[in-house]
Amino acid sequence: MKICVTAAASGIDAPLDPRFGRCPFFVVVDLDSMTGQSIANSNINATSGAGIQAATEIAKQGVSALITGNLGPNAMQTLRAAKIDVYQHQSGGSVRDAVEKFKRGELARIEEPSVSAHSGMGQGMGRGQGRGQGAGRGGGRGQGRGQGAGKGGWQQ
Repeated sequence: MKICVTAAASGIDAPLDPRFGRCPFFVVVDLDSMTGQSIANSNINATSGAGIQAATEIAKQGVSALITGNLGPNAMQTLRAAKIDVYQHQSGGSVRDAVEKFKRGELARIEEPSVSAHSGMGQGMGRGQGRGQGAGRGGGRGQGRGQGAGKGGWQQ
């Protein structure tokens, strides 16, 4: 049986990462041999759909279960469709620690998403307006208006 664990680095002794769609690595562990294969998450900086794309990627690896900290509704739906069970592990430790807890039956299987949609994305709107007026020496008058809108913010 193969399972996937979200990790902050590559390798079976890497620290866990609680994010699913935006974790740096997925470590796929064979439970019989306790060997791991690290896969860099190419969706870490995706503008949208990171969870769905990540779920599709780990489904291609033939895993039966996923251990992660947080999971949104779209990723959960994709994992359900792929028949991958999801187990939540919020506290620190390594991939190896999480796998050992899984083998001992100490991790809770979750059926519902643990966070709302798009929770790993920064959301914020900024809007600025400026109006400048200046009078020149030659009697001319200039007026300028500027307006800008931007999107950005903190990303988990």
